[in-house]
Order: sequence, then C-alpha cells, then structure tokens
Amino acid sequence: MSVTTAAYATDELPGETVDAVVIGGGAAGLNGALMLARSRRSVVVIDSGTPRNAPAEGVHGLLGLEGTPPAELLRRGREEVRRYGGLVVTGEVTSAAPATPLADEGEPRFTVTLVDGSTLSARRLLVATGLRDVLPDVRGLAEHWGRGLVHCPYCHGWEVRDEPIGILAVGPASVHHALLFRQLTDDLVYFTRGTGLDEDTRARFAARDIRVVDTPVTEVVATEDGDIAGVRLGDGRLVPRRVLAVATTMRARTEGLDQLRLPMRDLPGGMGRHFATGTAGATDVPGVWVAGNATDLSAQVGASAAAGALAGARINADLVAADTEAALGPARRGGGFGAGNGTTGNPN
Repeated sequence: MSVTTAAYATDELPGETVDAVVIGGGAAGLNGALMLARSRRSVVVIDSGTPRNAPAEGVHGLLGLEGTPPAELLRRGREEVRRYGGLVVTGEVTSAAPATPLADEGEPRFTVTLVDGSTLSARRLLVATGLRDVLPDVRGLAEHWGRGLVHCPYCHGWEVRDEPIGILAVGPASVHHALLFRQLTDDLVYFTRGTGLDEDTRARFAARDIRVVDTPVTEVVATEDGDIAGVRLGDGRLVPRRVLAVATTMRARTEGLDQLRLPMRDLPGGMGRHFATGTAGATDVPGVWVAGNATDLSAQVGASAAAGALAGARINADLVAADTEAALGPARRGGGFGAGNGTTGNPN
C-alpha cells in the first residue's frame, strides 16, 4: 500500500547529463543524494511523493530523531540535499534504461523518462524506490493501515503496548510475529486463518498465554469513530480487539525499471520480492546501485538512510575512477573502463 503526500516545491530538470539520478525520495534516496552532493557531484532526486511510512505519526528507532513525523523528516532531507546543490524533482519515473550507444570508452549512460514525457541523462543510477506492503484480503482491513493495523513491533510496538492485539496469520512468519507482539501486551489473540499450527507451536503459545482462534475470519469491524472494534468470525462471533498486526507481503517497487534488467530475489513462503544486490547495494548492471527497502525489505528508516549513504559514497568512488581514466587520455587507457560496481574499495 502507498499514500500520496502533499505536494512540495520542485526543482527543474537540468538539460545536461548529470553524475547521478536517484529514483526515490525517501530516507535511502535522500541520504544517497546528500553524500553525492557533498562530494560535489551533480545529482537529481526523482520523488513520486508516496513513501511507505506516510500514514505513520512518527519515525521510531532513529536516534536523535525519535518520533519525528515522516513528512517532516523528508522535508528536512530535501532541504539538506538542496543546500549542497542537489536537485529534488517531484515526478514519477516511467522508464529508466541504458542509453544507446554507450558513451566513449563504454562508460555507462542512462536515460530516465518521467510521466510527463521529460527526460534526463545520467552517468549513474541509485534506485531507492522502496516497497509496497500487500495485505491479506480481509473485508474492512485495509482502511486501518498505519493506525489500528500495524506490521512492525519495532516501528509501532510501544504505541500499541497493553492494548488487546490480534495477529492475523498469513503463514509461518506470523508465529515469530506473534511472539514479538506478546512482549508488548498480555492480551494477544492469534487468528490462524487456515494457515495451520503444529502442536509444538500451540504449546508455546499456551505457555505465553496467547489465545489461538481457528475459526475463519470474515471481516474487521469498526467503531462509529472508525477505529477497530474487533474481528468477526465465520460463526458470527465478534472477538473484540483494538489493534491488529499482520506480517505483510513486501514487494520492491519496480515500476519503470524493467529495461534495466536488475536481478530480483524472492523471500521464502512468498513473503516478498526484492532487488538482489551485493556490497553497498551494487547490482550486476554496471552503473546501477540499489539502497533501502527495495533491496533490504526489513530495513527501518535508520538502516535505509545508512544504506543510501554507503551507496552514494560508492557511486562517487566509481565516478572518481571513471574521471581519472578519462583524464589519462587515449594514449594511457587500456584494459577496460573504470573500476566497476563494488570494486573501487572503501571511499571513506
């Protein structure tokens, strides 16, 4: 799921080729752009304005910024990128593709096309598109996303402590999910929803006073104020709950990126799909890095920002190697161009 945020001031696209285009204006993308801009690289962030955490009241587990509203955190991030000469453009990427032909000596070049038809040329790409959460198909569930319906005990756990919580099972991952949320409340109900539960797990749940309900779930019932009232079962009973937790299926956002042919990887049990990356977000496609939830589905804001910073530093190092090769001139070149993704060494 995604939520469109309010519009903000946007920069104009430059007409010349830039050092890097960052696709995605969340924590990973903005921190990657910040590292590049501070290295005096020309960088443009393309931001669709639909961050995953938009419904949340605050960002948690981020030292020094605990509880900061997501929109405020991103506003500060855009301001910081612009302070060092980076550009942030509101838009949606419909196509990112290797340019044809390649630049002299085979250096990567990419053409990025936005939904309005405008284009941008870049030497390197940082993909920071994030992910989408896919919820189970239960009537009345989706409208509570980010409020009474939560997915992460570390992101939202303190805020729902001591509430009557229900776990809507989606598979084996929900067992671990339930034990984590049991740390936060004494009143926890596990709705199996036909996923099955072995006797050993049932015994563990009983030992922790986790109630198991095997009767099918038909809908989530709301109060007159729009909050969660409980879970309606197939036999008509209502199990009162104030909060529901679900292990969502997490899928990297790939729209407009097909022509890059980036390798993908599936999580076990159909729980997610993400971009496959190596050291510091390097991919098998020369000139392309990925950072944040698009490659690390479990990363919170702090981890995503750190990954973006590391990827930005590696992109700068790769560009430094390319610039050095170009400066040597034709007589000194040979044996390939640049140092390649992930092989330039630690730039710090």
